[in-house]
Amino acid sequence: MSLASDRSRSIAGRTAIVTGAASGMGRATALLLANEGAKVAITDLDLSACEAVAAEAGPNAKAFALDVADGEAIKRTVAAIAAHFGGIDILVNNAGVSSFASLDAEDEYEAIWHRAIAVMLTAHQRMVRAALPFLRESDAPRVVNIASTEGLGATPGDTPYVAAKTGVTGLTRGLAVDLGKEGITVNCICPGPIRTGMTDKVSEEDKAIFARRRTALRRYGEPEEVAHVTLGLVLPAASYITGAVIPVDGGLTARNA
Repeated sequence: MSLASDRSRSIAGRTAIVTGAASGMGRATALLLANEGAKVAITDLDLSACEAVAAEAGPNAKAFALDVADGEAIKRTVAAIAAHFGGIDILVNNAGVSSFASLDAEDEYEAIWHRAIAVMLTAHQRMVRAALPFLRESDAPRVVNIASTEGLGATPGDTPYVAAKTGVTGLTRGLAVDLGKEGITVNCICPGPIRTGMTDKVSEEDKAIFARRRTALRRYGEPEEVAHVTLGLVLPAASYITGAVIPVDGGLTARNA
C-alpha cells in the first residue's frame, strides 16, 4: 500500500484550463493555480481582460478568447491550448452568467433560459469532451465543475440559473461514473454568497443582512476561498474523490435558522 507521502500535493508543471477566468472566482482560481506552478490557459469572452489576468499570473499563463456557448470554438480553443502547452491535466469549468428572469417575460425568458443552459451546462460537457483525449494522457487528470448553491436550492425569479446549476451537479456525477474507470476524477463545487461581479449590485448592507440571517459564518465569501477548494480537488493526491458535490457557502446549506 502506498503511503500518504507518496501522493503528490504539487501541481507544478501541470497544465490547467480555467473558463470564465477574466474575473471573480475564475480569476482567483487561475492566479492560484499559476502561483502553485501550473501552466494556465486563461479563457473568457474578452481577450484583453484575459491578457491582463495572464500578466498577473506570470510567464506560464496564456490568454485565449473563448465563448463557451460556441461548440466549434471550444474544440478549436482546447486543441490550441493542448498544442501550446503540450497537453492538458486539469479542467475547471467556471464560466457563468447571471440569469434572473420572470416567467411572464415571454421572449426575454426564453432567451435567458437558452443562454443559461448553453453557458453553464452544455458548455461543461463540451469542454470535457474536447479535453478528454488530452486528459487521458495525463497521469493525474482532474475536472472541477463550478455550480452553485442554487443547484441545491432555489431563489425566486432565478429558474434558468437554478436549472443550469442543478444540471451541473447531475452532469458531474454522470461524468464521474463514466470516466472513473480511466482514473479521471470529476467533482463539483457549489459556491454560496461570494463577492464577485454577479453580486456587486447587492449593497453592502443587504449583503450583511443576508449573511447574518442565512450563513453559519455570518459573512460573504471571497473568490480566493473557492479557489483553494478547487486547488485541493485538482492535486494529484486527490485521487480517490470523484462525483462529489461540495458546498463552499459559509454554512448556508447547513443552517436551518
